[in-house]
Amino acid sequence: MHPFRQAVENRDASAVEALLADDVVFTSPVAHKPYAGKAITAAILRGVLRVFEDFTYVREIADTGGRDHALVFTARVGDLRIQGCDFLHFAEDGRIDDFTVMVRPLSAAQALSEAMGAEFPRIAREAAEGVTS
Repeated sequence: MHPFRQAVENRDASAVEALLADDVVFTSPVAHKPYAGKAITAAILRGVLRVFEDFTYVREIADTGGRDHALVFTARVGDLRIQGCDFLHFAEDGRIDDFTVMVRPLSAAQALSEAMGAEFPRIAREAAEGVTS
């Protein structure tokens, strides 16, 4: 099991943050522009941990070089089931430098967008203050 997967499944936000490169770029399934930097990415991921319920990875796919991973997951946002995939790229030092999330179906993506929108003032505050888990 990949250390990122283990950290997320253990809901260990500190371990997740430790795996992020300082210059990580996070591409959200519900935002138009990517977010750059460890502080905002870590804050977003903490928000996701608060929003998603019954989160579990169901499949892990890795390239032979070990620098790209796809982690397929299921979760719930309110009453809606969501299916998604985390696409991770790892820098030479082993930390995540590119993180893209895709989710389906549209109704669940919309619910995720609303839930994360409600979390975003806290996310922005945590990122600005450099809050860690």
